[in-house]
Amino acid sequence: MKARAGFTLVELMVSMAIGAIVLLLAAGALQAVGDGYGRGTDGVAAEREARAVLTQAAEDLGKAVGGREMVFETAGTGWRRDRIGFFCLQPDDAQSADERVGDLCAVVYYVTDLEVGDETLRCLMRGFRGSEETFEALRNGSETSLFQGRPADEPVAFGVVSFEANPLVRLAGAGWSEWRAEADPAWDGPDAVRLKLVVARRELIAKLREAGAWDSSPLLGSPDEAAESDQLESYEVLQSFAHAS
Repeated sequence: MKARAGFTLVELMVSMAIGAIVLLLAAGALQAVGDGYGRGTDGVAAEREARAVLTQAAEDLGKAVGGREMVFETAGTGWRRDRIGFFCLQPDDAQSADERVGDLCAVVYYVTDLEVGDETLRCLMRGFRGSEETFEALRNGSETSLFQGRPADEPVAFGVVSFEANPLVRLAGAGWSEWRAEADPAWDGPDAVRLKLVVARRELIAKLREAGAWDSSPLLGSPDEAAESDQLESYEVLQSFAHAS
């Protein structure tokens, strides 16, 4: 009588080892796909937020009223944290009824650190001052106070590594050059402003828990490498003023 054919113990162990290897390879492939999808959706979300912020800032600048009250301040030696403040014409529905006495308002954009739980999150803030407060400050000669940060200001972008606001003047031929107040004694003001926003992706934000990390963490790289970094998203927009067209 013939013995039944079957698997030996060694054959079973080899089969199980091969199966485990296949499962590990499949899990690694799935994780890679998941990570790639996460990075893709994270990038899309960051791009949508950054473009929305720059669109809002460009719309504000498109209504800007030039003058010596415009504020351009640069902070930071590596990653810049600029502040830009200006008067602009805003529609009535941009203000509450109690604060609406005209259409001249003040807007300021600046970067600050917000405490979220036990972590620090660097944000781009937008401060809006209604016409009642704006006119009152102009009457009192205290217009610079309009462009100071306040607790009630709105964070419009999170995980901000750098925000640049570069005033420009149009060259006689073509292109743009840096506008300098000392070279414009009549204060005609800049012809345009180039805004650049660099934001960290979600994975990097989770590693930047303290204010100092947002300034000098090696994870950020250098400002010159921002466009090539897979941990950062970099966007910019050029907004011309009406008098420059």
